Amino acid sequence: MSAFRTLDDAGSLTGKRVLMRVDLNVPMENGRVTDATRIERVVPTIREIADKGARVILLAHFGRPKGKREPKDSLEPVVPALSQALGRPVAFAADCVGDDAARAVAALKDGEILLLENTRYHAGEEKNDPAFADALAANGDVYVNEAFSAAHRAHASTEGLAHRLPAYAGREMQAELEALTKGLEAPQRPVIALVGGAKVSSKIDLLENLVAKVDMLVIGGGMANTFLHAQGKAVGKSLCEKDLAETATRILAAAVKAGCRIILPVDAVAATEFKAQAPHETVPVDSVPEGSMILDAGPRSVSEINAAIDGAKTLVWNGPLGAFELAPFDAATVAAAKHAAARTKAGQLVSVAGGGDTVAALNHAGVAADFTYVSTAGGAFLEWLEGKALPGVEALRAKG
Repeated sequence: MSAFRTLDDAGSLTGKRVLMRVDLNVPMENGRVTDATRIERVVPTIREIADKGARVILLAHFGRPKGKREPKDSLEPVVPALSQALGRPVAFAADCVGDDAARAVAALKDGEILLLENTRYHAGEEKNDPAFADALAANGDVYVNEAFSAAHRAHASTEGLAHRLPAYAGREMQAELEALTKGLEAPQRPVIALVGGAKVSSKIDLLENLVAKVDMLVIGGGMANTFLHAQGKAVGKSLCEKDLAETATRILAAAVKAGCRIILPVDAVAATEFKAQAPHETVPVDSVPEGSMILDAGPRSVSEINAAIDGAKTLVWNGPLGAFELAPFDAATVAAAKHAAARTKAGQLVSVAGGGDTVAALNHAGVAADFTYVSTAGGAFLEWLEGKALPGVEALRAKG
């Protein structure tokens, strides 16, 4: 991890005011947190810093208040869940800058934890306004970024602060960056990428970046239909962006030029209705009935994908192979996920996965814990896969 400054480089934190950017943008219902996954992920770093005698000051956003103070976007209701996860009290300040914040910070003792109010209550946050970044920095001696999911935003609390205080990656951010480095930046080869999902249009940049970086690229889900159509195959009533046939052809040509093997479905599970347990049949991809739609990859496709995974040392996964939310059209995704997980557990594969649908699909298959790393960061993970620099990450790079 020499490319990034981490807590191992921070020296003594005793008595220091540590401004720590976290992601507490958790789902709420009736004033209660309904999924504490994001809270649980930052708990170890908060505890580590507090146990080193620092005064931990948490910065986070919630919702999209766009610079206005909206009661529904207050972070205060998150405090009980955060306190419970930490097993220790968490103080709260009604603002993230100004007198309220300053008083709450001044009252902190070594090892204590304070959550400041929503940074997005101030327009200067999303504008990365220098004066607002200065006001945030006034309450800290050290900055720690533990919010990879917000690292693709050049905001005051994710990027601006890193230039005003000694800045370090938190443990979860460090784990994410190490996993991403293993995934594409310095991977063990051969590398296979599996990209699924509904639409090619949302993943053009991703596909164009991957064909230049990986040895094999599996294209699945609804987006595979656009590629099959571009090859002249009839896909019936399947989801298909026919206007992107030229784009698909261009990506296929780029893959040939780069020496990247593209793996498309050779058979498909087709049905006339988009619903669970709909009557279905498995057909070759060049024999899809006119009134049917492709809802999953077939068993021959899965065998080909699994054989390709067997020939790889690194797997990067983003998106399902079919309509995994509807049984039995989850079969291909589950089978490939279980195969990748088994290879990972056997020490034969480094597997890095991310994106909302991907996390849900791996949880559905019961194998998320068996992958090398599963990122909960949606937009940031996707932008990294697209080869884009993430401002919040770049600001943590070691100098020299």
